[in-house]
Order: sequence, then C-alpha cells, then structure tokens
Amino acid sequence: MDKFVVKGGVALRGEIQTSGSKNSALPALAATLLTHRPVTLRRIPRVRDVRTMQRLLVDIGAKVEAEGECLNIQVSEVRSPEAPYELVKTMRASSLVLGPLVARAGRARVSLPGGCAIGARPINLHLSGLERLGAEIRQSHGYIEAAAPNGLKGGKIVFERITVTGTEDLLMAAALARGETVLENAAREPEVADLAALLVKMGAKVEGAGTSTIRVQGVERLAGAEHTIIADRIEAGTFLVAGAITGGDLTVGGCTPAHNKALIAKLKAAGAEVIEVDGATLRVRSDGRLRSADVTTAEYPGFATDLQAQYIALMTQAQGIAIITETIFENRFMHAQEMARMGANIRLEGNQAFVAGRTELTGAGVIASDLRASASLVLAALVARGETVIDRVYHIDRGYERIEGKLAEVGAQIRRIE
Repeated sequence: MDKFVVKGGVALRGEIQTSGSKNSALPALAATLLTHRPVTLRRIPRVRDVRTMQRLLVDIGAKVEAEGECLNIQVSEVRSPEAPYELVKTMRASSLVLGPLVARAGRARVSLPGGCAIGARPINLHLSGLERLGAEIRQSHGYIEAAAPNGLKGGKIVFERITVTGTEDLLMAAALARGETVLENAAREPEVADLAALLVKMGAKVEGAGTSTIRVQGVERLAGAEHTIIADRIEAGTFLVAGAITGGDLTVGGCTPAHNKALIAKLKAAGAEVIEVDGATLRVRSDGRLRSADVTTAEYPGFATDLQAQYIALMTQAQGIAIITETIFENRFMHAQEMARMGANIRLEGNQAFVAGRTELTGAGVIASDLRASASLVLAALVARGETVIDRVYHIDRGYERIEGKLAEVGAQIRRIE
C-alpha cells in the first residue's frame, strides 16, 4: 500500500497545472451508454475512479480506446446492463450508470455505491425520480434493479434535497424519455452544466442546466459527439490553499476562476492575495500571516464541501479561532483527529469544527480516511516541522492526478513510497 513522505517548511513557488474534472468526467463517461455512436472525451484525468468507470463501461459492452488524456468510447451494444459490486465497490459514482442503462436498455442492475467513509449519500432520490419516469425499482442483496421494458416517460421531479449525482443521473435518463421532464431543486454545479453541454452535442434537448430548474425534451436516439471536460475546481482549489498555507507564490493554470469564487473570497478574508491573471489562471501569494475566517459549506455556488478539509488545514496556520460548519455530509471531520496528531488544535461539536491557530504542526504518521481528507493531510504536512508519512494514499489517487509530482515541481519535498 503506497504512502507519501512529506518534509514540510518549503514555500511553493512556480506554476502548477489543473487536470480535467474527475466529477465531470465520471458522468460524461456514463453518458456514452446513451448512444451506439462513438463519443470522444478530451481532458480526462488519469485517476483511479476514472479507470474504474472505464472498466465498468467495458464490462457493460463498450469499446474504449485511450490516447493520453483523450478517450474514444463506443457502446454499440449493451451486453450486460450491470454494475457488479466487485468492480465498483471503491467508487461512489457507480449509480451514474443507472439512469442511462434503464433509458437505453430498459433495465439495469447496479450495486449500491461504495467509496469514501464520509457519510450517507442516499440513492433514494435517484430511485424515486426514476419511478416518476416510469421505471419499476426493487432492491435485493445490495443491488438496485430497475426495469422499464416499454421505455421511460417524462415527468416532473422535485428533489427533496439538492443532489448532484441524482440530478446528473436523471438528466441522462430524461434525455431518452418520451415527452418532457422537469427537474426542480436541481443541482447547479458546473459539472451538471458540463454534462448537459455534452448531451446537447449528442442531440439532447436540455434547457436550464446550471440553474435550479432543468427542462428536458426527450428524443428517440442520441448521436456521437466530441467534448472537452472542464477543469477540476476542487483540484484547483486545493492548489490555491497549498500556495496560501506555505506562504508561497503559486500560479494555478488551466483552471476556471469563476468556479472557485467562494474559496477565493475566503482566502482573501484569511489574508492571502488571489489574482485572476486571465480566464484560465489564478495566482495566490501569501506572506504566511493568515487570520481566521469562518466557513459554512453549501451547495454550489456556496463553499464546496470537497474543500472543507483543505480549508481546515489552512486555518490551523491562521491567527484566531475559525468555525467550520459542515452542512452536506455528517461524517466529514475524520481528518481532524489525524491533524491533531500533528499538533492541530481542533475541537468538534456536532457538525462544527472549532480550529484555533496559529499552531506549529510537527511531522507524524497519519492515515487518510477519504479522498479530500488525504489532500488536507498533504497540505498540513507541507507546513509541518519534520517528516510526515501519510498512509492509504490510494484515497487521493481516486481524484487527484499525480498530485505528488505536481507539488514537487513547485518545490514541495514529497515522494511516494510503496
């Protein structure tokens, strides 16, 4: 099992590039199930979750050809409309194939999602939505079985709570459903809008993606398309925090500044300087004199829950007490205990973390519990005195492409060991 060894104390300087979005690539890959025609996807990040989804598509019947960051995918025939547990047990996004498979093949058997231990991500919102579109659903032996032998039909779906994956899943299903589907209280994340852009290129009729109400006029069939995945805003945000926490001068290229407005505002409130160089580049500078700034996570365009752990690492180096309120997942402070082993002063009360700084962190052996917790421990290690060994970094490999290499190129003393 791989580990990272990090020696802290180096201010990051230079330029670091952002990869394509993992959270956009996964639904885009699932969308290829909707057509028998070839689909070309560019700027696909080479991360573990994407490789798992590729294997799943091949298992279902796809032909996948990889050329660097480009994937050519064709699902001429759905041979096996199933996502088996052994294949998807490490990936939360397995449910994304549910809607496309039911829409195209009339049936699907999908293992309940696995992945990070950060709390429940209820799939009932997907299932009730598919039922509204005419699918019959049953759960058995850890699998969801859905059937719509006569096809799906449009309907009105009002989400009880905002769900990104649920919005994406039902958006894909609605693309081939008869009539109009209206999704209300839909997720507004850039990844949803990116999926809609791909579907439109394939011939779908979608309006309102990126707003809370999405309208889809179903079509009989979809065509092939070519599409470039958007930048990974969570990776870009992680690098911005890395520049700020180390007191560095870091340029983050290949990103979309508008997608990180909430984080940028908090970095500025904490005393870092963030400059938009152009439409695809941000520069962060810090003299290391940071001050506390409270954060409450929220659905987009609010502060992303996927950046909460990284922000807590930053607040350990800020003067004062910062209150971090987590509203999306109920078990997403697991990194706090590991940071405490490094000397962080963090008190947890329910869905709030009280972070007192500035504290001197020292190197220690720590264990990553989930994808974003892994990133936060790397950030803490970058400023810790001495050497930190981070175990179970397979979590970080799920969503960050070669993060240790990218950080090393801007001065970080980080290496991977087996």
